[in-house]
Amino acid sequence: MNTAVLRRSWDVDVTGVRWLGGAMVGLGVVLPHLPHNPGLPCPLRTMTGVPCPLCGMTTAVKAVCTGHVQTSIAANPFGIIGVVIAVVLLVRPNLRSVRMPVALLVGCATASWLWELRRFGFL
Repeated sequence: MNTAVLRRSWDVDVTGVRWLGGAMVGLGVVLPHLPHNPGLPCPLRTMTGVPCPLCGMTTAVKAVCTGHVQTSIAANPFGIIGVVIAVVLLVRPNLRSVRMPVALLVGCATASWLWELRRFGFL
């Protein structure tokens, strides 16, 4: 990968992300109270057995929204970050866009995938 790409930033319109974050937090609060505590299976892990960088996010978000921080961290530490970002976007409705460094995005995705690969015994 060209290192110049990693030095760039990306302007993210957070208007749509705000609603998705609100839905994520709402489901994180409601799903644990439904019968059989439903979750969403990871398509990559279902088809190949290999976890993706977002594996464990449903479990992590549900856990942090119900006060089980240790369970959230064990499933995917980025679940806590996702909930915090969603809450910030909900309480700051005038925030329209944020500047996201590409290196940060790549670094977080890589760290999350390494976490999941270790968690499922691939590393």
